[in-house]
Amino acid sequence: MEFSANNPVVKLCIQGMHLEEAGNYKDALALFLQAWEEATDDAEKFTSAYYIARRQTKLVDKLKWLNTGLQLAQKINDEGVKPALPLLYTQLAQCYEELGETDNAEKYAKLAKQVPDAPSNKGPFFHGTRADLQIGDLLTAGGKSNYEADLIMNHIYFTALINGAGLAAALAKGEGEERVYIVEPTGDFENDPNVTNKKFAGNPTRSYRSLEPLKIIGEIKDWSRITAEERHKWQERLDNNQGEIIN
Repeated sequence: MEFSANNPVVKLCIQGMHLEEAGNYKDALALFLQAWEEATDDAEKFTSAYYIARRQTKLVDKLKWLNTGLQLAQKINDEGVKPALPLLYTQLAQCYEELGETDNAEKYAKLAKQVPDAPSNKGPFFHGTRADLQIGDLLTAGGKSNYEADLIMNHIYFTALINGAGLAAALAKGEGEERVYIVEPTGDFENDPNVTNKKFAGNPTRSYRSLEPLKIIGEIKDWSRITAEERHKWQERLDNNQGEIIN
């Protein structure tokens, strides 16, 4: 599954998260269970299983769903899900510790520390912007944030999803044409901590950042552009977001 906010299962999980934020946990769980029933592939099942697990009040039930999510994550084994493994291992360790199962608690706590932090994704990678750039140009950190006024960004951001870069282009500051460039990292990079394991387990948007420049190696002309109405809704969400950017 390529992550999309328009995916039916993702929509149900987002609706459930909104209910959680309002303290309506019973109806939130009902939506997560509906998402599980409507899931058509392992990625959708993994997403819904994660949310079902965290709404369980009994440890044995939470363990069941965490283990289900772990089995799916290991089966999928892609860059969107791998960053969720330390989170799942840590939660399993906590459950086993509360149950007094010391050996299992130590086992999963150890596994949580063994998962590599650095992503192994080889690309291709994309960057969305309204800047008019040429092949060979370098994108560098130090620009102003599109999401928080007057914040100077310490990293340059990119994604492995074309449509994700297209969304970034639509939300970028300025009046220029929306552009999606194919980019090549010139140094090490990491999973974007602003999205990884925040709303969704793992890094399903395949978002990354680097201290080193990105080199423009091409441009994408065809991607799923959002409508003006969708852009307005996304901008409202960003304006209402109270979370602090990890810079």
